[in-house]
Amino acid sequence: MDRRGIALSAQYLGAAAVWGASFLFIKVAIDGLSPAQVVLGRLVFGALVLTMIMLVTRRRWPRGLRVWSHLTAIGAIMCVAPFLLFSWAAQYLPSGLSSIYNATTPIATMLLALAILPDERLTKIKTAGLFVAAGGVILVAAPWDAIADTTNGMFFWAQLACLGGTTCYGLGFSYTRRFVRGYSYDAITVSASQIGAGAVIILLLTPFIGMSPVSLTPGIVGSVIVLGGIGTGIAYVWYTNVINAWGAPSASTVTYLTPITGILLGVLILGETILWNQVVGGIIVVLAILVGQGRLRPPHNSRAEQLTRRSAEDVPILR
Repeated sequence: MDRRGIALSAQYLGAAAVWGASFLFIKVAIDGLSPAQVVLGRLVFGALVLTMIMLVTRRRWPRGLRVWSHLTAIGAIMCVAPFLLFSWAAQYLPSGLSSIYNATTPIATMLLALAILPDERLTKIKTAGLFVAAGGVILVAAPWDAIADTTNGMFFWAQLACLGGTTCYGLGFSYTRRFVRGYSYDAITVSASQIGAGAVIILLLTPFIGMSPVSLTPGIVGSVIVLGGIGTGIAYVWYTNVINAWGAPSASTVTYLTPITGILLGVLILGETILWNQVVGGIIVVLAILVGQGRLRPPHNSRAEQLTRRSAEDVPILR
């Protein structure tokens, strides 16, 4: 492998590690900050890093009220709302479990695309993937254990919040395909714009939903900086480089690695306990993604197969 291949592999693994670790950083930060404050720090640092990249690379910012209205909507749907939901859920869930739920994003994207995008069709492959995913999510959630919940039901609601977060991602990806795909802006420009818009939105919301006492420690400050500057900033640049070199299908496999990183870090650093049903359910969800994207079948040239593959390739990742 040449130097370029090594560099791309390092960026691929780096993005997987950072995005998997993001749930650890959220769990640490939530001990001293409110969910809104965590999101505020995350988006501000992410916006600063991406703005510097825009300036250094001399990229042009989007122009026009119409495109900025779409980018602002995407910032609210894909950044503010899901980040708030996952940060709130971190108060009641292990970080590893949150990372498993985050892996359902491609399934949520598939469902929302079917509902929103006129060129999406429910094929046999997608139907099989959705049914397998439903089984995996039920196994992870373990509703039969609700009676033993000692957090006044908050554990259950936190799991729903994570699923709400992945639904926001799915809605945002479908919205992007429908309204932003026609503009000639690259991924870094779109990302910097939507994260910047999201930072402005949460800055305006925080006085109303996040004014609680702040307790800062080096760990909390470091977690927010890494979560925003690297996880919401630099890692996206890494991922874009991998897409350009390897193609979207190969790059999207990073989705399968993030739960592994999230679970391992939660167990090793935070001493979390992950139950057998959560691990098995997470594996089933990943299999559902593979089935829904047509990756567990021999390649075909049918139009249905092409639509399934295109849907998989159009799904970006933002953590």
